[in-house]
Amino acid sequence: MFEHVDAYAGDPIFSLMEKFVSDQRPHKVNLTIGYYFDDNGQVPDFGCVNAAKAWLADNPPASPVYLPMDGMPDYRAKVQSLAFGESLPLVQERLSSIQSLGGSGALKVGADLLKRYFPDSQVWVSNPTWDNHHSIFKGAGLTTNTYRYYDPQTRKLDFTGMLEDLSKLPAQSIVLLHPCCHNPTGIDLTTEQWQQVIAIITERQLLAFFDMAYQGFSEGLAEDTRAIQLMAESGQPFLLAQSFSKIFSLYSERIGALYVVCETPAIAQTIQGQLKFTVRTNYSTPPSYGARLVSHVLSNEALTDLWHQELAQMRQRMHDMRQQLVSQLTALRPDYDFSYLAAQRGMFSYTGFSPAQVARLKDEFGVYLIDSGRMCIAGLNSNNLEATAKAFAAVC
Repeated sequence: MFEHVDAYAGDPIFSLMEKFVSDQRPHKVNLTIGYYFDDNGQVPDFGCVNAAKAWLADNPPASPVYLPMDGMPDYRAKVQSLAFGESLPLVQERLSSIQSLGGSGALKVGADLLKRYFPDSQVWVSNPTWDNHHSIFKGAGLTTNTYRYYDPQTRKLDFTGMLEDLSKLPAQSIVLLHPCCHNPTGIDLTTEQWQQVIAIITERQLLAFFDMAYQGFSEGLAEDTRAIQLMAESGQPFLLAQSFSKIFSLYSERIGALYVVCETPAIAQTIQGQLKFTVRTNYSTPPSYGARLVSHVLSNEALTDLWHQELAQMRQRMHDMRQQLVSQLTALRPDYDFSYLAAQRGMFSYTGFSPAQVARLKDEFGVYLIDSGRMCIAGLNSNNLEATAKAFAAVC
């Protein structure tokens, strides 16, 4: 019956992780998967989350019933304030939202909704982007294309190419955008550049879909929503996927949110119903534990302050690792310009290494990157930084 089914090639990142785990070399370095690691190479437990877990253990829910299809109301209220910041009053009355299964779940529900009501629209993602963006939208039946973003010659943003490509898109094209900490390049737009992009979106009547998985990892929680706030000020409808896997270290809880900013409050009510229907046809209702944790932290001023401190420490550590790597590389290879790495932001950096160079790093030095040359900055620490720098310098 199932003999015609093709074998799954495997996810390239998770498959590489399996090879890393089986590597017996004690000096191996994992710069592949998007986990935040502390300086001891461990995925940390947040103090604010541990406090929330303790509180929840003493205050269990009255009844273990299903959550509503669109999720826990208190959670949705708390996280929308985080996503939109000072711009929330501009969109609140015309905002639809759901609690989602992480950022990927938010993207999938949004993709399903768009396919149903914009069946002729195509999706445009940056070149490069997170590989799963293509898979999620294609899985919903949408056609994906790319717009120019990264220039491999300069190793910087190809902003002119980006504007040229967006300016040619037909109305109601869906444009996937990263508001901060672009994955995989770490190259973000300035405020002025976002203003130009949003002007094109408005003029061409494009449908922006923001994927925000790393809020707070670039400049700060408020600063990293600059693109969202500018989009809210434009008055245009748009979608936003939000994830708390990284910024609360809640990877396994699969906790996120999806927002649809609509033209009017009446349309927002209609979209809210269709979001519920889309959830019902996917997984029916979301789980409660992760939502209760995040909601409790954001409801408690002391825990919120502690979360801000812990997030700032993560951001600073990644910044320090990036700067120290560039410093060591410059000392090892003064003939080579590594300044492009210092200009990148967030959890990831695009090294510019070819697949052959990536293979050398793995085979000769035990330093694991994915084939595109993307590295997870959070995988660097004081114990492996020097060895990584020497390996990078050797393959340049």
